[in-house]
Amino acid sequence: MKVSPSPYLAVLLVGLLCSFSGQGLLVSQGETFEDGVATSGGGRSLLVEEITATWCPTCAEIDPELVQVADSHGSRIAMVALHPTDGEDAFQPVASQHRIDRIDSVQAGASTSTPTFVVEAGPARRGYDAWSEVQRDILNEELSRQAVSELDVMVEKTESGYRASVAHTNLIQATGTQLTLMVLEHGKSMPPGFINPGGDHRDRVLVGVAECSLENHTITTQLGLLSTSVGTSCLDSFAVEFDELRSWSVILIHESTQDELDAGGRSTSYGAVEMAYRDRAESQPSSGWWGPAILIGCVALGLASIVRKK
Repeated sequence: MKVSPSPYLAVLLVGLLCSFSGQGLLVSQGETFEDGVATSGGGRSLLVEEITATWCPTCAEIDPELVQVADSHGSRIAMVALHPTDGEDAFQPVASQHRIDRIDSVQAGASTSTPTFVVEAGPARRGYDAWSEVQRDILNEELSRQAVSELDVMVEKTESGYRASVAHTNLIQATGTQLTLMVLEHGKSMPPGFINPGGDHRDRVLVGVAECSLENHTITTQLGLLSTSVGTSCLDSFAVEFDELRSWSVILIHESTQDELDAGGRSTSYGAVEMAYRDRAESQPSSGWWGPAILIGCVALGLASIVRKK
Protein backbone atom coordinates (compact mmCIF):
# COMPACT_ATOMS: atom_id res chain seq x y z
CA MET A 1 0.00 0.00 0.00
CA LYS A 2 1.31 3.45 -0.98
CA VAL A 3 0.67 6.28 1.44
CA SER A 4 -0.54 9.54 -0.06
CA PRO A 5 1.44 12.61 0.96
CA SER A 6 -0.18 15.20 3.16
CA PRO A 7 -2.40 17.59 1.16
CA TYR A 8 -0.60 20.49 2.84
CA LEU A 9 2.76 19.14 1.75
CA ALA A 10 1.43 18.65 -1.77
CA VAL A 11 0.20 22.24 -1.92
CA LEU A 12 3.59 23.44 -0.66
CA LEU A 13 5.43 21.40 -3.28
CA VAL A 14 3.18 22.67 -6.04
CA GLY A 15 3.60 26.24 -4.81
CA LEU A 16 7.35 25.87 -4.97
CA LEU A 17 7.07 24.40 -8.45
CA CYS A 18 4.76 27.12 -9.73
CA SER A 19 6.92 29.96 -8.39
CA PHE A 20 10.23 28.25 -9.14
CA SER A 21 12.83 30.83 -10.10
CA GLY A 22 16.54 31.38 -10.08
CA GLN A 23 17.65 29.97 -13.41
CA GLY A 24 16.72 32.97 -15.55
CA LEU A 25 17.50 36.60 -14.87
CA LEU A 26 15.34 39.73 -15.12
CA VAL A 27 17.61 42.78 -15.35
CA SER A 28 16.28 46.26 -14.56
CA GLN A 29 16.56 48.89 -17.27
CA GLY A 30 19.00 50.91 -15.19
CA GLU A 31 21.75 48.35 -15.87
CA THR A 32 24.53 49.52 -18.23
CA PHE A 33 26.14 46.11 -18.96
CA GLU A 34 29.53 47.83 -19.07
CA ASP A 35 31.07 45.11 -16.89
CA GLY A 36 28.92 42.29 -18.26
CA VAL A 37 26.00 40.53 -16.61
CA ALA A 38 25.54 36.75 -16.49
CA THR A 39 22.88 34.29 -15.41
CA SER A 40 23.73 31.71 -12.75
CA GLY A 41 22.54 28.12 -12.44
CA GLY A 42 20.47 28.19 -15.63
CA GLY A 43 19.12 25.41 -17.80
CA ARG A 44 15.76 24.32 -16.39
CA SER A 45 13.50 26.80 -18.21
CA LEU A 46 11.03 25.36 -20.72
CA LEU A 47 10.72 26.86 -24.19
CA VAL A 48 7.20 28.11 -25.00
CA GLU A 49 6.87 29.35 -28.58
CA GLU A 50 3.83 31.31 -29.78
CA ILE A 51 3.08 31.61 -33.48
CA THR A 52 1.40 34.99 -33.77
CA ALA A 53 0.83 37.87 -36.21
CA THR A 54 0.31 41.63 -35.97
CA TRP A 55 -2.89 41.44 -38.06
CA CYS A 56 -4.48 38.81 -35.76
CA PRO A 57 -7.12 40.36 -33.41
CA THR A 58 -6.97 37.48 -30.90
CA CYS A 59 -3.16 37.72 -30.81
CA ALA A 60 -3.41 41.44 -30.06
CA GLU A 61 -5.81 40.67 -27.21
CA ILE A 62 -3.55 38.03 -25.70
CA ASP A 63 -0.22 39.85 -26.10
CA PRO A 64 -0.53 42.21 -23.08
CA GLU A 65 -1.49 39.25 -20.89
CA LEU A 66 1.61 37.24 -21.76
CA VAL A 67 4.07 39.56 -20.01
CA GLN A 68 2.23 38.88 -16.75
CA VAL A 69 2.12 35.17 -17.62
CA ALA A 70 5.90 35.12 -18.05
CA ASP A 71 6.48 36.96 -14.76
CA SER A 72 4.01 34.73 -12.90
CA HIS A 73 5.99 31.70 -14.03
CA GLY A 74 9.35 33.16 -13.01
CA SER A 75 12.08 31.33 -14.89
CA ARG A 76 10.01 28.19 -15.40
CA ILE A 77 9.39 29.25 -18.99
CA ALA A 78 11.13 31.23 -21.72
CA MET A 79 8.36 32.59 -23.96
CA VAL A 80 9.02 33.54 -27.59
CA ALA A 81 6.72 35.23 -30.14
CA LEU A 82 7.22 34.04 -33.73
CA HIS A 83 5.95 36.31 -36.52
CA PRO A 84 5.55 34.72 -39.98
CA THR A 85 6.91 35.83 -43.33
CA ASP A 86 3.45 35.96 -44.90
CA GLY A 87 3.37 39.31 -46.69
CA GLU A 88 0.91 40.71 -44.11
CA ASP A 89 2.68 40.71 -40.75
CA ALA A 90 4.21 44.10 -39.92
CA PHE A 91 7.57 42.63 -38.81
CA GLN A 92 8.26 39.38 -40.72
CA PRO A 93 11.71 38.75 -39.16
CA VAL A 94 13.59 35.97 -40.94
CA ALA A 95 14.65 34.60 -37.55
CA SER A 96 11.01 34.00 -36.60
CA GLN A 97 10.19 32.23 -39.85
CA HIS A 98 13.26 30.03 -39.40
CA ARG A 99 11.89 28.92 -36.04
CA ILE A 100 8.37 28.41 -37.43
CA ASP A 101 9.84 26.13 -40.11
CA ARG A 102 11.58 24.11 -37.39
CA ILE A 103 8.29 23.63 -35.52
CA ASP A 104 6.50 22.60 -38.72
CA SER A 105 9.22 20.02 -39.38
CA VAL A 106 8.32 18.32 -36.09
CA GLN A 107 4.55 18.56 -36.45
CA ALA A 108 3.24 19.45 -39.90
CA GLY A 109 0.61 22.18 -39.96
CA ALA A 110 1.38 23.66 -36.55
CA SER A 111 1.63 27.15 -38.05
CA THR A 112 -1.64 27.06 -39.99
CA SER A 113 -3.46 29.37 -37.54
CA THR A 114 -2.71 32.08 -34.98
CA PRO A 115 -2.32 32.29 -32.10
CA THR A 116 -0.76 28.86 -31.62
CA PHE A 117 1.30 27.87 -28.56
CA VAL A 118 3.88 25.07 -28.58
CA VAL A 119 5.58 23.90 -25.38
CA GLU A 120 8.90 22.19 -26.13
CA ALA A 121 7.83 21.20 -29.66
CA GLY A 122 4.75 19.45 -28.25
CA PRO A 123 1.14 19.56 -29.49
CA ALA A 124 -0.07 22.82 -31.05
CA ARG A 125 -2.49 24.60 -28.72
CA ARG A 126 -4.63 27.15 -30.54
CA GLY A 127 -6.68 30.20 -29.58
CA TYR A 128 -7.36 32.44 -26.59
CA ASP A 129 -8.79 29.58 -24.53
CA ALA A 130 -5.73 27.36 -24.96
CA TRP A 131 -3.96 28.31 -21.75
CA SER A 132 -5.24 25.42 -19.63
CA GLU A 133 -3.73 23.01 -22.15
CA VAL A 134 -0.50 25.04 -22.31
CA GLN A 135 -0.31 24.98 -18.52
CA ARG A 136 -0.78 21.22 -18.51
CA ASP A 137 1.95 20.80 -21.12
CA ILE A 138 4.35 22.92 -19.03
CA LEU A 139 3.72 20.96 -15.86
CA ASN A 140 3.86 17.57 -17.55
CA GLU A 141 7.16 18.44 -19.19
CA GLU A 142 8.61 19.61 -15.86
CA LEU A 143 7.54 16.43 -14.11
CA SER A 144 8.91 14.18 -16.85
CA ARG A 145 12.36 15.78 -17.03
CA GLN A 146 14.98 13.82 -15.16
CA ALA A 147 18.05 15.88 -16.08
CA VAL A 148 18.86 19.02 -18.02
CA SER A 149 21.95 20.64 -19.46
CA GLU A 150 23.40 23.41 -17.32
CA LEU A 151 23.53 26.67 -19.30
CA ASP A 152 24.45 30.27 -18.56
CA VAL A 153 24.69 33.31 -20.81
CA MET A 154 26.55 36.62 -20.42
CA VAL A 155 25.70 39.96 -22.02
CA GLU A 156 28.08 42.90 -22.41
CA LYS A 157 27.71 46.37 -23.94
CA THR A 158 29.48 47.08 -27.24
CA GLU A 159 29.85 50.21 -29.36
CA SER A 160 27.11 49.05 -31.72
CA GLY A 161 24.77 47.29 -29.29
CA TYR A 162 25.18 44.22 -27.09
CA ARG A 163 27.22 41.02 -27.19
CA ALA A 164 25.71 37.79 -25.83
CA SER A 165 27.99 34.83 -25.25
CA VAL A 166 27.99 31.39 -23.66
CA ALA A 167 29.20 31.77 -20.07
CA HIS A 168 28.93 28.19 -18.79
CA THR A 169 27.78 24.77 -20.03
CA ASN A 170 27.55 21.26 -18.63
CA LEU A 171 25.70 19.25 -21.26
CA ILE A 172 23.94 15.92 -20.88
CA GLN A 173 24.26 15.17 -24.61
CA ALA A 174 26.46 16.49 -27.43
CA THR A 175 25.98 14.23 -30.48
CA GLY A 176 23.40 15.59 -32.90
CA THR A 177 22.86 18.80 -30.91
CA GLN A 178 23.51 22.53 -31.11
CA LEU A 179 23.57 25.63 -28.97
CA THR A 180 21.05 28.24 -30.10
CA LEU A 181 21.15 31.92 -29.15
CA MET A 182 17.90 33.86 -29.62
CA VAL A 183 17.41 37.64 -29.40
CA LEU A 184 13.90 38.89 -28.61
CA GLU A 185 12.70 42.49 -28.81
CA HIS A 186 10.21 43.67 -26.19
CA GLY A 187 7.82 46.50 -27.05
CA LYS A 188 8.60 46.37 -30.76
CA SER A 189 6.85 49.34 -32.39
CA MET A 190 4.29 48.79 -35.12
CA PRO A 191 5.30 50.54 -38.36
CA PRO A 192 2.69 52.77 -40.05
CA GLY A 193 0.54 51.43 -42.85
CA PHE A 194 -0.11 47.94 -41.49
CA ILE A 195 -3.32 46.41 -40.18
CA ASN A 196 -3.23 46.96 -36.43
CA PRO A 197 -6.12 45.51 -34.41
CA GLY A 198 -4.28 46.02 -31.12
CA GLY A 199 -1.86 48.45 -29.51
CA ASP A 200 1.09 50.26 -31.04
CA HIS A 201 3.64 47.56 -30.23
CA ARG A 202 4.14 43.82 -29.82
CA ASP A 203 6.21 41.93 -27.25
CA ARG A 204 8.75 39.07 -27.19
CA VAL A 205 9.34 39.26 -30.97
CA LEU A 206 12.12 36.91 -32.12
CA VAL A 207 14.34 39.18 -34.25
CA GLY A 208 17.67 37.32 -34.25
CA VAL A 209 18.91 33.73 -34.02
CA ALA A 210 22.22 31.89 -34.37
CA GLU A 211 22.97 28.17 -34.13
CA CYS A 212 26.32 26.55 -33.33
CA SER A 213 26.69 22.84 -34.10
CA LEU A 214 28.33 20.74 -31.39
CA GLU A 215 29.30 18.17 -34.04
CA ASN A 216 31.91 20.41 -35.68
CA HIS A 217 31.76 23.65 -33.62
CA THR A 218 30.74 25.84 -36.52
CA ILE A 219 27.93 28.37 -36.83
CA THR A 220 25.26 26.94 -39.12
CA THR A 221 22.63 29.70 -38.90
CA GLN A 222 22.90 33.47 -38.36
CA LEU A 223 19.82 35.63 -38.97
CA GLY A 224 18.93 39.18 -37.90
CA LEU A 225 22.18 39.82 -35.99
CA LEU A 226 25.07 42.28 -36.34
CA SER A 227 27.65 39.49 -36.13
CA THR A 228 28.32 35.98 -34.85
CA SER A 229 31.53 34.26 -33.80
CA VAL A 230 32.94 31.03 -32.41
CA GLY A 231 36.50 30.11 -31.46
CA THR A 232 37.61 26.55 -30.91
CA SER A 233 34.32 25.42 -29.33
CA CYS A 234 30.65 26.39 -29.15
CA LEU A 235 30.84 25.52 -25.46
CA ASP A 236 33.02 28.44 -24.42
CA SER A 237 33.34 30.93 -27.31
CA PHE A 238 30.00 31.09 -29.13
CA ALA A 239 28.77 34.70 -29.23
CA VAL A 240 26.44 37.03 -31.12
CA GLU A 241 26.21 40.82 -31.36
CA PHE A 242 22.83 42.50 -31.76
CA ASP A 243 21.43 46.02 -32.15
CA GLU A 244 21.05 48.42 -29.25
CA LEU A 245 17.40 47.65 -28.59
CA ARG A 246 15.53 49.53 -25.87
CA SER A 247 14.28 46.31 -24.25
CA TRP A 248 15.24 42.73 -25.08
CA SER A 249 15.75 39.13 -24.01
CA VAL A 250 18.51 36.68 -24.84
CA ILE A 251 17.73 32.95 -24.65
CA LEU A 252 20.39 30.23 -24.77
CA ILE A 253 19.08 26.77 -25.71
CA HIS A 254 20.64 23.33 -26.01
CA GLU A 255 18.65 21.32 -28.56
CA SER A 256 18.80 18.89 -31.47
CA THR A 257 20.10 20.05 -34.84
CA GLN A 258 17.68 20.18 -37.76
CA ASP A 259 19.36 17.12 -39.27
CA GLU A 260 18.78 15.24 -36.02
CA LEU A 261 15.11 16.30 -36.00
CA ASP A 262 14.70 15.17 -39.60
CA ALA A 263 16.12 11.79 -38.60
CA GLY A 264 13.54 11.42 -35.84
CA GLY A 265 15.71 12.67 -32.97
CA ARG A 266 14.64 14.35 -29.75
CA SER A 267 12.37 17.35 -30.34
CA THR A 268 12.31 18.74 -26.80
CA SER A 269 15.24 20.87 -25.69
CA TYR A 270 17.94 19.64 -23.33
CA GLY A 271 17.93 22.95 -21.45
CA ALA A 272 17.29 26.68 -21.79
CA VAL A 273 17.98 29.92 -19.91
CA GLU A 274 16.79 33.50 -20.47
CA MET A 275 18.18 36.90 -19.56
CA ALA A 276 15.52 39.61 -19.92
CA TYR A 277 16.27 43.33 -19.99
CA ARG A 278 12.85 44.83 -19.38
CA ASP A 279 10.54 46.15 -16.69
CA ARG A 280 8.58 43.63 -14.66
CA ALA A 281 4.88 43.49 -15.49
CA GLU A 282 2.57 45.46 -13.23
CA SER A 283 1.28 43.39 -10.33
CA GLN A 284 -2.40 44.32 -10.51
CA PRO A 285 -4.84 41.62 -11.65
CA SER A 286 -5.08 41.12 -15.39
CA SER A 287 -8.17 42.22 -17.27
CA GLY A 288 -8.42 38.71 -18.72
CA TRP A 289 -8.69 35.33 -17.05
CA TRP A 290 -5.19 34.10 -17.87
CA GLY A 291 -3.55 35.42 -14.69
CA PRO A 292 -5.83 33.61 -12.21
CA ALA A 293 -5.82 30.55 -14.47
CA ILE A 294 -2.07 30.22 -14.01
CA LEU A 295 -2.32 29.66 -10.27
CA ILE A 296 -5.54 27.63 -10.33
CA GLY A 297 -4.35 25.40 -13.15
CA CYS A 298 -0.92 24.95 -11.62
CA VAL A 299 -2.26 23.88 -8.23
CA ALA A 300 -4.95 21.61 -9.66
CA LEU A 301 -2.64 19.87 -12.11
CA GLY A 302 0.15 19.67 -9.60
CA LEU A 303 -2.04 18.01 -6.99
CA ALA A 304 -3.28 15.54 -9.57
CA SER A 305 0.32 14.63 -10.40
CA ILE A 306 1.77 14.55 -6.87
CA VAL A 307 -0.96 13.01 -4.73
CA ARG A 308 -1.10 9.28 -5.45
CA LYS A 309 -3.96 6.94 -4.79
CA LYS A 310 -3.49 4.16 -2.28
